[in-house]
Amino acid sequence: MSTADLGLPVDVPSTALFTDRYELTMLQAALRSGAAHRRSVFEAFTRRLPEGRRYGVVAGTGRVLDAIENFRFDGPVLDFLQREQVVDDATLEWLAGYRFTGDVWGYPEGEVYFPGSPLLRVEGTFAEAVVLETVVLSILNHDSAIAAAASRMAVAAGGRPLMEMGARRTHELAAVAASRAAYVGGFRSSSNLAAGFRYGLPTIGTSAHAFTLLHDTEKGAFTAQVESLGRATTLLVDTYDVAAAVRTAVEVAGPELGSVRIDSGDLLLLAHRVRQQLDDLGAKDTKIVVTSDLDEYAIASLAAAPVDAYGVGTSLVTGSGHPTCAMVYKLVARAASEAPDAPLVPVAKKSMGGKTSVGGRKWAARRVDEDGIAEAEVIGSGPVPPELVERQLLVPLVRGGEIVGREALDVVRSRHIASRAGLPLSATQLSRGEPVLPTEYVSS
Repeated sequence: MSTADLGLPVDVPSTALFTDRYELTMLQAALRSGAAHRRSVFEAFTRRLPEGRRYGVVAGTGRVLDAIENFRFDGPVLDFLQREQVVDDATLEWLAGYRFTGDVWGYPEGEVYFPGSPLLRVEGTFAEAVVLETVVLSILNHDSAIAAAASRMAVAAGGRPLMEMGARRTHELAAVAASRAAYVGGFRSSSNLAAGFRYGLPTIGTSAHAFTLLHDTEKGAFTAQVESLGRATTLLVDTYDVAAAVRTAVEVAGPELGSVRIDSGDLLLLAHRVRQQLDDLGAKDTKIVVTSDLDEYAIASLAAAPVDAYGVGTSLVTGSGHPTCAMVYKLVARAASEAPDAPLVPVAKKSMGGKTSVGGRKWAARRVDEDGIAEAEVIGSGPVPPELVERQLLVPLVRGGEIVGREALDVVRSRHIASRAGLPLSATQLSRGEPVLPTEYVSS
């Protein structure tokens, strides 16, 4: 959901300079040659999943739509381009009136994807589509990496709540995007207030070790927190001695204490000990939250522990070892001439080294078996086989320059859960493996 959808009074700056210089120099040369206005089709896709991953997660689509809508070359931007002599005056004049007027199709946000999946298809003139390359890839590569990590962690958590706490481990703006992507992948809340403000995410947070250290005694700190935030708060119990802190926490808050948080030590052992201690003290409904450099493997190792929720930071916002998805944005078709009715001609890179691409404006569908479980990602540029017409994946996102594909984040999040559930069971294994679905190309 965009800021505008939430009715929030946030100024949205131009996204036009989230652009590599060579996009504008290509534009200048194409304007000069006359080819800039040829109808063109670009596609964003990845040639492979990050090593060991079995599926990818589409995330950031809503942010891409915002970026396209706000891709405007205003006065200060044009002044910068002129001052730095990035492009000539004729190109500056063209950029001053830039508005994307084409169409965009894509996998709906939250959907899973595989190598070759045409995640985003941008159709328009070469000039208006080529300049979107960097901002599209920047958003999709980052957000999809975070959402994929979040999805794996959600699987490992087995239905227990996950809280995103990674703002201090990444760039301040990336942190807001990461919170959104984590929510798409299955997290329930975030510590990041900017993400809560901008995207309406549920936010959480109580206190850190500094609050306990500030007070003369741990009991004094707990008392101050409970008096301020109520008995349902979460008390951090590992500043000094965990057992003593749990005893003090229940003494101060009573059995109505909401939660205790453990942020260090042997989490498996401590969780069992703390659960037993809480039960013995009569705080049977007090929950246990664990944090401390968790990733999907650490979360999975705690599956049998009496843990009620997990807080995850560093590993999540860095994609759990895969901070990007290696997505590319390639021209796959262009008009045979500048004539408005010229037919589209497939084009593709054929260089050596594994960086080839498949030409043609493509469709994608997911074939399922008799039980409704996905068995292949099918991609083609010709007619869609009749049995796959109802299984097509691309949906309209922009039509004639108008945004038509915005969705609420809860819709996106629910879609991901359903999409992941439709994959073979091996998709949820944390062990390294190949993509769980093969990609099949259908020739025209």
